[in-house]
Amino acid sequence: MNRTARVAALRPRYQDDLARGTARFFRPRRTDCPWCGSARLAVRLRTPDLLQHKPGHFVLERCRDCRHTFQNPQLTDEGLEFYYRDFYDGLGEENLATLFGTHERAYRLRAGAVTPHADPGSWLDVGTGHGHFCAAARALLPRTVFDGLDLGAGVASAQERGWIRRGYRGGFVALAGELAGRYDVVSMFHYLEHSADPGRELAAAHRALRPGGHLLIEVPDPRCAFGRLLGRWWLPWLQPQHLHLIPAANLRRRLTDLGFTVITEEHAEPHDPVDLLTAGWLAVNRLAPRRDEPWHPAPPGRARRMLRGAVLAAGIPVLTAGWLLDRLLAPLAHRVGLSNAYRLLVRREDG
Repeated sequence: MNRTARVAALRPRYQDDLARGTARFFRPRRTDCPWCGSARLAVRLRTPDLLQHKPGHFVLERCRDCRHTFQNPQLTDEGLEFYYRDFYDGLGEENLATLFGTHERAYRLRAGAVTPHADPGSWLDVGTGHGHFCAAARALLPRTVFDGLDLGAGVASAQERGWIRRGYRGGFVALAGELAGRYDVVSMFHYLEHSADPGRELAAAHRALRPGGHLLIEVPDPRCAFGRLLGRWWLPWLQPQHLHLIPAANLRRRLTDLGFTVITEEHAEPHDPVDLLTAGWLAVNRLAPRRDEPWHPAPPGRARRMLRGAVLAAGIPVLTAGWLLDRLLAPLAHRVGLSNAYRLLVRREDG
């Protein structure tokens, strides 16, 4: 079935969802910070969905005391299902699989963050997606057995391909009891910001690790200057998917409270030099007429399709300039506050 037919087949379900309104997709707005409990909140960002262009508007607020940034009001489970649908799986699977498949060097660098400190026999990758990290890391760690955990169907594909020994499909918090004490390493790469309750996810990681085991976390850095300079066009805001963006100091303190010792903190190496390129793409794609998607009431006509092609073509110089500037700035990113991600390696000390 080609994409046009797949979109047509999915449209009735989406239109039924939208006919019932989007209010049920949101929880009541919080009046306090979910990280520290402070009532001193300020709006940091208001934005529509700039990636899929599904209906809805989203707000990120920041705590004036601890600087934690969070989606408020936060999506309900039903809302998360609606906005994730056809992003990583379904219609979006092919594009995302191609994108993730181009990050092999980054995957090996992530695995290499552990090797000076441990020679793990077992490794659980939480939020593994389709298992691309595990497939790449096996070349660096041939004796390590990799398992993966994810809510999506990609984890089953990863197991079928042999990229992981076993795939767990479900929520990490719910499965933590089953996984208790099994792993030498647990990794969370750009996972924690998607979770509704990061504190419970960290506690689940502590439970899944053996004493002396390591937890490796990589997340977007909400203190990156690009977040202020680019506003809604900064990709790591990623609304509506990113529910919590945690400053490094907050995450260090929470991990220490759970019984972890911080081994390394990196800001330069995790930086992915794509901020200006992706900002340009989001802006150009926002200006262009929408492509055919099942959450739109009807497919676009020929004139709108042609106009979309023309706008995207006109945006090529903008994207090229963004790509070049990203690479020129990359060597200086950490020094001038432009690193868009950070990585923490911590060790579970208690028995």
